[in-house]
Amino acid sequence: MERSMRVVVFLLFGFLTLATISFYLCNGDLNIVCSERERRALLRFKQDLKDPSNRLFSWDGEGDCCTWTGVHCDNLTGHVIKLQLQNPYDIFHLSDDEFGAYERSTLGGEIDPSLLELKHLNYLDLSQNDFGGIHIPKFFGSIGSLRYLNLSEAGFEGMIPHQLGNLSNLHYLSLGGSYPYSEAKLLTVENLQWLSSLSSLQHLEMSLVNLSKVTDWLQVTNMLPSLLELHLSYCELEVIPPLSYVNFTSLSILDLSFNHFNSFIPTWFFSLSHLVSLKLRSCGFYGPIPNALRNMTSLRVFDVSRNGLNSSIPDSLFSLNGLVSLNLRDNLGFQGPIPRALQNLTGLRVLELDGINFNSTLPDWLYNFSSLERLSLEDNNFQGTISSAIGKMISLTYLDLSNNDLEGGLPRSIGKMISLTYLLLSNNDLQGGLPRSIGKMISLTYLDLLNNDLEGGLPRSIGNLCNLKELSLSGNKFSGKLSGFLESLFGCIESSLISLQLGRNQLSGQFLDQLIHLKNLASLGLEGNSISGPIPVSIGRLSSLRSLYIYDNQLNGTIPESLGQLSKLEGLYISNNSFEGVVSEAHFANLKRLYSLYASSNSLVMKVGSDWIPPFQLKYISLSSWQIGPQFPAWLRTQKDCEILDLSGTRISDTIPNWFWNLSSQIGYLNLSHNQIYGEIPSSVKFGGNYLSGLDLSNNFFSGSISLFLCHKTDKPNSLKFLDLTGNLLSGDIPDCWMNWQALKVVKLGNNNLTGDLPSSIGSLSSLQSLHLRNNSLFGELPTSLQNCKELSTIDLSGNKFSGNIPTWIGKSLSSLIVLVFRANKFKGDIPRELCHLYYLQILDLAHNQLSGTIPRCFNNFSAMATKQNSSRAIFYSFPFGGLIETAVLMTKGREFEYGNTLTLVTSMDLSSNSLSGEIPEELTSLLGLLSLNLSENHLTGKIPEKIGDMGSLESLDFSGNQLTGVIPGSMSSLSFLSHLNLAYNNLTGRIPTSTQLQSFDASNFIGNKLCGLPLTENCTGGQDSIPNHGGVGLHKDDDGFEMSFFVSMALGFVVGFWGIFGPLLYSKSWRDAYFGFLDRMKDKLCGDEPMANKSVGTCVMSMKGDGIHKSRKRDLFPEILRDKAVARLNELGKIVILSYEDPGQKNLIVTYVDLCKFIFIGAFALVILVVILALALVILMVGFNACLDFSSSAEKPFSAADAGGLRKPEFSLSLLFQLTGCNVAVEGKAWGGCEDDINNSESWEVKRMVLEIGEHKMGFA
Repeated sequence: MERSMRVVVFLLFGFLTLATISFYLCNGDLNIVCSERERRALLRFKQDLKDPSNRLFSWDGEGDCCTWTGVHCDNLTGHVIKLQLQNPYDIFHLSDDEFGAYERSTLGGEIDPSLLELKHLNYLDLSQNDFGGIHIPKFFGSIGSLRYLNLSEAGFEGMIPHQLGNLSNLHYLSLGGSYPYSEAKLLTVENLQWLSSLSSLQHLEMSLVNLSKVTDWLQVTNMLPSLLELHLSYCELEVIPPLSYVNFTSLSILDLSFNHFNSFIPTWFFSLSHLVSLKLRSCGFYGPIPNALRNMTSLRVFDVSRNGLNSSIPDSLFSLNGLVSLNLRDNLGFQGPIPRALQNLTGLRVLELDGINFNSTLPDWLYNFSSLERLSLEDNNFQGTISSAIGKMISLTYLDLSNNDLEGGLPRSIGKMISLTYLLLSNNDLQGGLPRSIGKMISLTYLDLLNNDLEGGLPRSIGNLCNLKELSLSGNKFSGKLSGFLESLFGCIESSLISLQLGRNQLSGQFLDQLIHLKNLASLGLEGNSISGPIPVSIGRLSSLRSLYIYDNQLNGTIPESLGQLSKLEGLYISNNSFEGVVSEAHFANLKRLYSLYASSNSLVMKVGSDWIPPFQLKYISLSSWQIGPQFPAWLRTQKDCEILDLSGTRISDTIPNWFWNLSSQIGYLNLSHNQIYGEIPSSVKFGGNYLSGLDLSNNFFSGSISLFLCHKTDKPNSLKFLDLTGNLLSGDIPDCWMNWQALKVVKLGNNNLTGDLPSSIGSLSSLQSLHLRNNSLFGELPTSLQNCKELSTIDLSGNKFSGNIPTWIGKSLSSLIVLVFRANKFKGDIPRELCHLYYLQILDLAHNQLSGTIPRCFNNFSAMATKQNSSRAIFYSFPFGGLIETAVLMTKGREFEYGNTLTLVTSMDLSSNSLSGEIPEELTSLLGLLSLNLSENHLTGKIPEKIGDMGSLESLDFSGNQLTGVIPGSMSSLSFLSHLNLAYNNLTGRIPTSTQLQSFDASNFIGNKLCGLPLTENCTGGQDSIPNHGGVGLHKDDDGFEMSFFVSMALGFVVGFWGIFGPLLYSKSWRDAYFGFLDRMKDKLCGDEPMANKSVGTCVMSMKGDGIHKSRKRDLFPEILRDKAVARLNELGKIVILSYEDPGQKNLIVTYVDLCKFIFIGAFALVILVVILALALVILMVGFNACLDFSSSAEKPFSAADAGGLRKPEFSLSLLFQLTGCNVAVEGKAWGGCEDDINNSESWEVKRMVLEIGEHKMGFA
């Protein structure tokens, strides 16, 4: 018994002792300190480190090293077992404010071998630092106690040492290289056999390590039996070797994303039944997803985004009920609508299906995913509206429906999504205003509604979004005063908002002081509105502002000096306003962080001292249209980081100093055009260490040769893509050194004094797309090597002395040509038929050469000329740091035009001033989209093609100076867009067709022919008069006899008509009563309920227009009450068509008439009885009518059915136009079949339309 008690007491004592020790260990009360040797080793390690933020300030020479930052010791022995020296900021989760702190917190320098003194070290983390490209120390492989080693994102470079294979106790190894978008180089490995020694390894992270030379990476990793996680993304892998046996069956996470396998997905992936996460993003996989996917029952994360997978999404995917995250985005090969079976995956928290092009509406069942936290359906061509059921998705924190075709408004139920932090709906067609319920989305931090059709203003409730950091509403139709918008942003949003983007809306008003309430605003975008007034002085109080976008507005006044107090400002964009005044050093006083300054197209004057040293280092400088000269700005010498420099049109009248050519090793685009800079271009432009991609020195006074500039040798290939030396005084030959500039896309050397031939090395420019050499003195034949420039879309060689035949290879090799201009050279011979292969050609100018032969009939193959061009997109050549809009100079309508933004809308063919012969090919009339056609000054014969009227797009047509015969085709009068026509000096005969267009041209455009009719003064007689008019019938009479008979019949008709009708009314009261009683009864019938369309006076109707006879403006010719009621009734019945008029309040009815028109007018409205029964009056009437018919052929501007509002085109048309002092009346109608005799006999007709013309204005009555 006693013995048992001793045992119990002993055990109890031991238990209490252990408990006491454990208590002190847990509370750290044991006085355990690190060893002196380890403390000294740590101090030596620190000594070689760079610590800009003094993170290791606690590592001093005294005290216990176990208490130092990042140092952990064993609680029993005091030995250092863990060093956690990773950057405290995670590069993958940085806010804008934290990035600077991240950079300051990085450790660097050298790593001292004193770490080997830490014999018990089992954990070492140096990740996310910057050791400046040093190699991973080999001695790391001798720290045998290590179980955890993390060197990822630490700025190491070079070969990974194989000595790491000695770390046999290692469980965790992370050697990931630098983040893929950083400038650091990758770590590399050529052999991975050392990994096979790490039998305990569970976690291997080698992402961003270059494994391109490792062929057995899969076999090696497959032999790691304990491996649970394998991360090999961004490793430059290209082949997945065959795997006969899968050994790493315990693998739970596999990430091979961002490699280049370009194959089917290997089936052995799907035998890894323990896999929880499989990420194969952007690997170049194609084909279907294997059905073996259903075997992966443990899978929770599946990512095969950004591949080329095709066929439909397999049903096996929808059997993975445990799936939490599914990412299939950017696989355009997937077919069909969004699968309905997706709703079976009820456990989904993340669903990303972007860029699959489902092309359907958003399905209703999608809104039932109440547990979904992230939904991304960007760029899928979804149509329809956003359902109000979206309010049921209350767990969503991220929603992206941008880049679709969604329309309608935002549903009010969106306010129920109180967990949503990101809402992305940009680039849709959403309409209406923002619902007030948006103010209930209290978690919202990012709201992007860019590029929709939203309108109105902002609801005041938006001010309640206390967490909102970024608000993007640019590219909508929001309107109203800027002040109203800013008032809606009062509230707790004032302190949270960091980015406010309201650009490209319809905002107006002034730039107000209200902005200062947004005290944390870092980015403000108001570009592309109609905001006016000056920049307020209070702008300087936005102390957090980094970017200010106010370009393309109507801002004016001077730039306030307070702008220079924005010490955090990085980007200032104020171009295309009306700012004026002086900009001095004070405006830039504290802009130490400024790197982007775009302020072109203002009237600003820069006045700084010649010794001024700016506080900033600018990367992007655009000061076009400022007054900076006359001296070259000396302050540029300090800008060592400049990448873009635009000083065009800045009134610099100086030479370029030598220091400028060696200015920067980074410059990519230089524009000094439109100044008065003189001197020679130096032999070596050393910009950018050959990074220079765009050089524009056009329109200056540079002189001398360009040989030294083009022919200097460099160590690296030149990257210049755009060279513009147009409009200088350059002379000498074009050097044969183009093989040094093979990246060139655009070469512009026009308007200089260059001589010689075009060197053969020009053919080495295989990327050349645009070549402009116009207005020089170049000569010789075109080099055959030019056919190697197969990308050419524009060639302009006009104004030179090139000779020989036009090469046939142009049509064979340069099939992408859009603009071909050989104007004003000495080319001879036939136009090669091979040009007909240039299907994309829109502009062909071969004028002023010595070409002969006929016009090729195959020109109808120019497909781009055969169809009307509707695309308003400019021809744009892009290059690093910028781009260029193609231009072309054309002669059309007798003038020279330069086209740029609208060049794609222009189609033109100019073959003038050659020696071409033969007929004009009928095939040319099939070029229905051609705007300008010039065949003048040749030797063309034959007739003008009858189908010339089919070319309805023509605006300019010139056939002058040829030997064309025959009549002008009547179809030409249908060219309604024609604004320039010249048919002078041919052998054309007959009457000029009648049309609104043709009679509007000057007579000089028809002289030198045998033509008659307006606009010529020659009257048509005899055979000439038989020339048919377009859409009409030719009538002929003797003009002289007509003139006499017409005036005699007019006088007799007036006397007989007036006294025969009005005489009895004046002298007999009973006649007057009967007459006006009859008018009242006819008025009642005319204005009664029966539609006028059912009234008919005759069976034949005709269009009559001719020269005027008489005009009256007297209201008393017609009873006022009848006139007013008739007009009102006609308006009720929709029978009055008003095309235009000068005075809406004018009540006078202005009518030009003769007795015949008066008879028609009065008969049509039942105003008179047919009282003219006397034979004499009837004879006079017929004489007057026949005379009027003759006037149809000389009408200057007849009024067509199309002009009159879309009436059907007459089958048989005659014209009688009354013209006196710009006031015309025309009656328009149609002659029915079998009525020609009635017309000629002036017996039966019906008024269909009367048009009153006053100057250019017309008023129609139906």
